[in-house]
Amino acid sequence: MKDTPTASRLQRLPGRLLVPASLLGALLAWHWLVVLGDFPTFILPGPRQVAERFLQAMQDGSLLRHSLVTLSEVGLGLAIGLGAALVLGYWLAKLDWLERFLAPYIVASQSIPVVAIAPLLVIWLGPGVLSKILITALIVFFPILINVIVGVRAVPAGLYDLMHSFQASRWQILRYLEVPAAMPVFLGGLRIGATLAVIGAVVGEFVGADRGLGFLVNAGRGVYDTPLVFVAVFTLITMAMLIYGLVSLLEKRLLYWQRRPGSNRL
Repeated sequence: MKDTPTASRLQRLPGRLLVPASLLGALLAWHWLVVLGDFPTFILPGPRQVAERFLQAMQDGSLLRHSLVTLSEVGLGLAIGLGAALVLGYWLAKLDWLERFLAPYIVASQSIPVVAIAPLLVIWLGPGVLSKILITALIVFFPILINVIVGVRAVPAGLYDLMHSFQASRWQILRYLEVPAAMPVFLGGLRIGATLAVIGAVVGEFVGADRGLGFLVNAGRGVYDTPLVFVAVFTLITMAMLIYGLVSLLEKRLLYWQRRPGSNRL
């Protein structure tokens, strides 16, 4: 007997309720921790205090204003880091001499924590959004670069021979072979870079800024407005999850051919 659509939906219902149930459990645990521990608000506020501070920040416009600043830094930094990683990663994968020449500098740049060079970038470029964009681009550049190199080099040599046998041009090889074959690995690196982009923007705002969610965290910490700190942190988490979700959605749209039964995969 075949399952009806209603029965199939009922079977999937427990899995769909898992995330809301876990969030509700976390909120209840948080609430009772504050109640039983009798913590003051400036040490550990409860969910109610954080929700009230969230509504206040939304009403006065401060949360939206600072969120848009951080989001613009994340978006521009991710775009610049992604573009640089795509171009450089492709040519590093194709040209061995270029990799040998640049690899020591790339590895050396990544061995220095971004937190250590962020103050220098703020000093050189000022406390505006430009320094935050560059910090974000630097932090997302390396993981995407490595995945681009791995993805391009993972293309089987036999497929190149096949494309050459059909007298495919350089552009056709790139479009119909290298890009589809490297796409799964590249999108994996983009997932990592998307979450790191939020970290990069916040690190820059911690070092020196007069706006942004990182600035909001510092402002709340300075006056012991711990609920405001929680609001800013939760907003950052939500932002990172949304960007990660967009990348996951892009991956599903671009790699639809991988989910087809019996489809040929590169």
